[in-house]
Amino acid sequence: MLPPAAQKLVDLFIKFPTVGRRTAQRFAFYLIKSDQSEVDNLLEAIKNLKNKIKLCDWCGKSYETEQQTNGLCAICSDSQRDQAVVCVIEKEVDLETIEKTGQFKGLYFIWDANNEEQQLKNLIVRIKKSAIKEIILALDPTLEGRQLALKIQRSLETIAVKLTQLGRGLPVGGEIEYADQETITSALEGRK
Repeated sequence: MLPPAAQKLVDLFIKFPTVGRRTAQRFAFYLIKSDQSEVDNLLEAIKNLKNKIKLCDWCGKSYETEQQTNGLCAICSDSQRDQAVVCVIEKEVDLETIEKTGQFKGLYFIWDANNEEQQLKNLIVRIKKSAIKEIILALDPTLEGRQLALKIQRSLETIAVKLTQLGRGLPVGGEIEYADQETITSALEGRK
């Protein structure tokens, strides 16, 4: 049985995506054995994360507040990017993976699964207010990803926008963040 302070930390770590009880316990034991300076550095980094990192008003990507002041990340405020094409993704790490390919020059929309109805409304408003001509659904080829794609497709049926999905290359049940650059490039080029 863990001391109460360590158990509280384990309970907090379990809330992190993909962190189970055993991993959370390993984190807690690591911190118990760490030097005070290492723990202080972690606490400072977490504090800075909440004080200096904001989410883009348009796409939901995180950015440092010192970099931009207009509420937009560097991608959304870049006039050289194709403002007519928006790639809908499930996680920010998917954005980073796609960006590494250098193949996509449009904008992004990071889907917040915790607030689907509001996300649909936001996406529809952005399509109507902007000159968006194409929405690329770059969702994980999992059951959940396919269900989300279908929900978005149904919601956008009455809106004059081209709707495409990533082409072959991504395995069913796989996740974008684990795909290599060549696979992502192939999927972007083969979207339909």
